[in-house]
Amino acid sequence: MVSLPVYDRTGAEVGNYEVDPAALAPRISKQLMHDAVVMYQTNRRQGSAKTKGRSEVRGSTQKMYRQKGTGRARAGSRRSGIRAGGGHIFAKRPRDWSYRLPKKALRMAARMAMAAKIADDEVTLIDDLGFAEPKTREMAAILKALKIDGVSLLVAVADYDVNVYKSIRNLANVSVVPVGELNALNVLHPRRLLMTTAALDAFRQKAIGATQASNEGE
Repeated sequence: MVSLPVYDRTGAEVGNYEVDPAALAPRISKQLMHDAVVMYQTNRRQGSAKTKGRSEVRGSTQKMYRQKGTGRARAGSRRSGIRAGGGHIFAKRPRDWSYRLPKKALRMAARMAMAAKIADDEVTLIDDLGFAEPKTREMAAILKALKIDGVSLLVAVADYDVNVYKSIRNLANVSVVPVGELNALNVLHPRRLLMTTAALDAFRQKAIGATQASNEGE
């Protein structure tokens, strides 16, 4: 069991939050988290790289000079890949790099990533994070009070809040995401994770529900 301090917007400690990383993920599999991260990164690839083959470049297909009797090496057309301006021998073609791991594996990888963050003391909890209107300066002051400014940071909130989003979007190396969209990549990539207690409650409930459903399936 891990006891996480809960802070308010001024950086003052206002309570503690008891959480058991083993309840989120019974074990930590670095291989599974790696596989999930690689999948998410691979799916970001555009796959639009393309080069021209010898059939696509401009130039005559006529043989440059006769085969024998010149004393020189045999030569085909100017489109040959061994000549300047010729086509690429192994030309690149657009392709779809995307693939998917099983949903259960991805959900487990996200839970493992969260459990690892908590175990490594890289999660900061705040009791509430709401704004009446977008205020980037106020959000920056909150991060400074919590002593997590200047590092790559992911802010996880219980639900999408447009004022929170607009208050964070102009801060360097800081991103925000609803807790329902957390995955292994966006949890592991930043140095620290800032969560509201409501967001962590929602994540725990989802993890417990998934565990129960898995046990019933067995």
